[in-house]
Amino acid sequence: MFEPSALGRGPSGLADLPRPFVFRASHRDGSTVNRGAEFSFDLNLFDMRNPAVPYLVLAFAQLAREGLGPRRGRADLISVWRLNGDGENAVQVFNGNALLECGDLAMQVDLDGPAEPVDHVCVRFVTPTELKAGNEILERPEFAMLASRIRDRVSTLRSLYDSGPLEIDFRAFGERASRVRMTNCSIHRVEAMRQSTRTGQVHSIGGFIGEAEYEGELAEFVPYLRVAKWTGVGRQTVWGKGEVEIRLTPDYCPQRRGLNADERACGTSN
Repeated sequence: MFEPSALGRGPSGLADLPRPFVFRASHRDGSTVNRGAEFSFDLNLFDMRNPAVPYLVLAFAQLAREGLGPRRGRADLISVWRLNGDGENAVQVFNGNALLECGDLAMQVDLDGPAEPVDHVCVRFVTPTELKAGNEILERPEFAMLASRIRDRVSTLRSLYDSGPLEIDFRAFGERASRVRMTNCSIHRVEAMRQSTRTGQVHSIGGFIGEAEYEGELAEFVPYLRVAKWTGVGRQTVWGKGEVEIRLTPDYCPQRRGLNADERACGTSN
């Protein structure tokens, strides 16, 4: 689970399979946990074929005892909760001493679009995000690339860990996404590094954060944008990169701020 490898070549030419989980711990960035204090992090699990939760509880209990963070501060795993669709604690899975009877742990996400038309979406890139086209990192989150990367990630995870790849016309999906326009974008790049305690290697986990607004026929893409909150999109999602959130209400659409089309821009800064 932690180091999945493909036999030969994986989906889309992947030499190593994407891990069936992502971490969500950006709320702890730069923080220090004092002795006796509690802290939490999220782990979104996508493996529907194997009963992994008990093993993950055991693994993180052992990791906590052995030490976490740069100085390997020791901790106790005191609870594990299943989250609901709003990211709130819903069902307790582990109480610090034993696994609890918690029924079906899977949260279902419907990929069918809303019945009502949607013509405006604001996407917030919560954690550093990097999108690739070929071998190049993109500077702008154009909608066609963003939607296609989410589609590909969801399909790959389903293929490896659930009921199979998405049964949709990928080309037609991409063509419809290419007709959605970016109307406003305010992003900037942030740099972050991580060092492997096993190999000593240092890796960049930076990317852009901020917001982008899109207009067009967006209804079918809304569920994919919502699911990216859980799966992430782009590079290095396992480390928490590529988390997105969306708003459908045009609270600050450029037209409503009195800007004309020539004043809409996508800016980046270091």
